[in-house]
Amino acid sequence: MRKDKLQKMPLFKKAMEILDLVDRITDLVPADNEYLKDIADFMRADAAQIPAKIAGAFGDGPYDLKMENATIIRKNAMQIYVQCNGFLMEDFKEKEYLQLLRKEIEEFRVLFAEWVKTFDPWDYYIDRWGLFNPPGVNYDDKDPDEDLPFNNPFEEGEDD
Repeated sequence: MRKDKLQKMPLFKKAMEILDLVDRITDLVPADNEYLKDIADFMRADAAQIPAKIAGAFGDGPYDLKMENATIIRKNAMQIYVQCNGFLMEDFKEKEYLQLLRKEIEEFRVLFAEWVKTFDPWDYYIDRWGLFNPPGVNYDDKDPDEDLPFNNPFEEGEDD
């Protein structure tokens, strides 16, 4: 059920469209152009990671882990966008594919920004590195869970 829901998600669908488009561009790279083949390989790796990271942040989960995945998704999408420049500098013949890819990434960006707004900032663990804390939470804040008493009912006591 979770997989079906993920695959119907507009952001995930758009990520898969980007991956498919990158695959098509990769197939069009001339076999004798090592530079473009390298760029295409990097682009393909970035495009493949996006749906995987969306799946990793899909559904319930702490804010900090979702934000970590979101950061990687953003980085990969931006790298794909910039890597199009390498194709343009090499006078890649099928420029319309690059324009289409950039258009898809722009549509993805809007879906992505709306998705990130749905992350629950109250469901978090303090990120001691200070990168992925919700607003108002600092890396050196006291963890409120530290004061919760816990008596393990399965632990044998001294009086047994």
